[in-house]
Amino acid sequence: MCQVFAGQDPARYASTTRRLRLNGQSTSIRLENAFWDTLDEIAAFDGVSTPCFLSKLHSEVLDLRGEPENFTSLLRTTCLIYLSRQGAPDAPMIAAQ
Repeated sequence: MCQVFAGQDPARYASTTRRLRLNGQSTSIRLENAFWDTLDEIAAFDGVSTPCFLSKLHSEVLDLRGEPENFTSLLRTTCLIYLSRQGAPDAPMIAAQ
């Protein structure tokens, strides 16, 4: 089983930093490429750019809970939620409201 994980392409777990604006504030976010790929997929599903999706997500978190303590961790778990729902045909997909 570990060969499935150990044998993956190293480019998937290499990190990339993207500079973007979150609700008008310039910032940098560093994530592994596999997470960026998933965030790009979520944004495309919602019909928006990745920076637009991240800004919307950040705004919604601010409204619900205040400033997130660790936004990159929130992004990683967002990807996990999205991917877990991909395998469940009756689960609602994440979409822009």
